[in-house]
Amino acid sequence: MKDIPVHLITGFLGSGKSTLIHHLIDQKPAGERWAVLVNEFGQVGIDQAMFDERDDLVVKGLPGGCLCCQLAFVMQATLVNLLHRYRPDRLIIEPSGLGHPAGLLEVLRGEAFDDVLAVQDIITVLDPRRLDDPRSREHETFRDQLAIADAVALTMVDLATPSQRAAAEALLAESWPAKKWVRPASHGELPLALLLEGAGGSRVPSRSSPDSEAHRQLREVAGPSLVLEGFGEATPTPGQPVRQQGESLGYATLGWRWQPEDRFDLDRITALLCELPVRLRIKGVLHTDAGWKRYNRADGTVSLEEAGWRQDSRLEIIGEAGSLPEAAALEARLAACRLAPPSL
Repeated sequence: MKDIPVHLITGFLGSGKSTLIHHLIDQKPAGERWAVLVNEFGQVGIDQAMFDERDDLVVKGLPGGCLCCQLAFVMQATLVNLLHRYRPDRLIIEPSGLGHPAGLLEVLRGEAFDDVLAVQDIITVLDPRRLDDPRSREHETFRDQLAIADAVALTMVDLATPSQRAAAEALLAESWPAKKWVRPASHGELPLALLLEGAGGSRVPSRSSPDSEAHRQLREVAGPSLVLEGFGEATPTPGQPVRQQGESLGYATLGWRWQPEDRFDLDRITALLCELPVRLRIKGVLHTDAGWKRYNRADGTVSLEEAGWRQDSRLEIIGEAGSLPEAAALEARLAACRLAPPSL
């Protein structure tokens, strides 16, 4: 293994990173095997379930924290295992929406992967509507993700106003060093050729893209750790979901996993999720009376698609610390959306 191209796709919460990666996979050259490493801030791990199984694609999920700090040592071990076991022709890494690229680049460019990985242009995904929200615009990670980007894909442009899109383009035009390109990627559609053109590799992080003090402190606290894949994940019993919660970097997560035999009334559970505050990020894969469905809500926009996942039902809610609904009360309402098991 030598100089495996690595594409880092960053972007704030709900910006459309996974959708963009799906469209890149659709353009994968025949005969190549790709690997995708997905990091989620949430504890449950939804994004891995968003990818359908196929022989020429390996998807690994690392939930439960930030890849660049809390899971940095875990990521290194996972990458070593993934590369030696599957020997991919190309690697795509999707950090958490709260992930800071500087710490991740430090790992990828470290001694462990010297001459093995070739980091390509860093692509940051930006929803122009985010610039209207001071809480996002002034967030350190949001700003640094844009500062460190070699190029920017503008997602959700079909939902943004012309003035919002113009404001995003004007902001990015002021970047120094200048971005290699800024392109609209409506519905996540971005030509793979743009990534392949970045074969020269990403520039070294400059003074305009410093490391984050908050992430650096989390890296120091985390330290080396040993994680066995799949070990210690509690298996839900029918009708009794496993609930997991976490909080860090000013955001909190609340999630559940259910047995695959547990089924939900699709109309009832989607109506319940629509009642939750619009600022909450919600995603899940659910076994329903209409089959297995992928549910995704960002900034109030909902998508519902067929899912190939069959292992269990999962739901994750992410929001600013203190903004999540009371866990036990919401769990009871979710239980009311569950269908009665079929009689024997």
